[in-house]
Amino acid sequence: MTSDPASRFPLGASVTAADLEDDPHPHLARLREREPVSWLPALGGWLVTARGPALEVMRDAAAFTVDDPRFSTAQVVGPSMLSLDGAAHTRHRDAFARPFRPAPTRERFTAFVEAETGRLVGALAPAGRAELRGELAGPLAVAVVTEALGLSGVDAGTVRSWYGAFVEAVSAITAGGAPPERADEAYRLLSAAVQEAVDAARPGSLLAEAAGGGLRGPEVVADAAILMFGGIDTTEGMIANAVLHLLGHPHQLRLVRDDPALLPAAIEESLRLEPAASVVDRYATRDARLGGADVRAGDLVRVSIAGAGRDPSVFPDPDRFDVRRRNAADHLAFAHGPHFCFGAHLARLEARTALTALLDRLPGLRLDPARPARPRGLVFRKPPRLDVLWRA
Repeated sequence: MTSDPASRFPLGASVTAADLEDDPHPHLARLREREPVSWLPALGGWLVTARGPALEVMRDAAAFTVDDPRFSTAQVVGPSMLSLDGAAHTRHRDAFARPFRPAPTRERFTAFVEAETGRLVGALAPAGRAELRGELAGPLAVAVVTEALGLSGVDAGTVRSWYGAFVEAVSAITAGGAPPERADEAYRLLSAAVQEAVDAARPGSLLAEAAGGGLRGPEVVADAAILMFGGIDTTEGMIANAVLHLLGHPHQLRLVRDDPALLPAAIEESLRLEPAASVVDRYATRDARLGGADVRAGDLVRVSIAGAGRDPSVFPDPDRFDVRRRNAADHLAFAHGPHFCFGAHLARLEARTALTALLDRLPGLRLDPARPARPRGLVFRKPPRLDVLWRA
């Protein structure tokens, strides 16, 4: 990085981590318009907010890699499919990805997701009120990941505490802090549970299959932790954000109620507007010209998925929630390139199933006006609580 970056990127110099954690979208819009690739001292690196350069970074793993000791997730769980590139990434990813193709996903998980969703919503229905992130979105995501990994001997609360510690650690590192000590304890407990699942070799256990496919014990543990990020935290956020968007826009909700075929499009539009994982990190392997900025080898290049999703050159009137938006699925909420999320089909299945059950079984479903909700988070964005009411 050459001298005095603040003078060349004054908008970036003015943005704080707190700005991006609270309500990043006005800041991202200004950056995208005037400094689409900007140096942010608060993040210690570049922030890419325009869709074009975002795609460029995520497609080119040779020039912009995840394989760097500073990568936040690797600092927490060790090398994994998320923090490796090239042949090593392929070896980790292929051991887990095959069961998540569209047809196997539907065959293996549809009945389980429907049953678990029905159980959770059925338990809520008599009360007339609920906090949906904690009582539906989170438990559903935990149940599905636990089922997929074959962690049958671990209760949901324990799994949630593990991934909560990992999320807290990644967020702390991203903001320039130190991970909490409880992340180390969570990793130790997860390692023991993974080893038990591998030894048990239950039919359909992804962990046992991965170990049988040649991954070593610590590698399987690291990838299991990554699947918790993708399968629990971001899926929980995806469901919560979609409910928040639909219930917060009554006219759009009416369109979906009148034509349920619009529900998948509504979910895609929610992903575009507020992706549950709002940024991804890469590190430049060589000097590069990116979006008008001179990136140097070794620089952190952080892609704002949230910024790219509201790029007006691709999405007209980008701040508007529109379930009829024709190109909503062009969002980058599941990343792009070699690190595209292979669990996208399963996450969509969970979100569709959850929203369908909520709209079908909870009459008069609406946000609780006494407890307003909005997304928060520097890396993982979702409402801390999502309180709703309906006619019991």
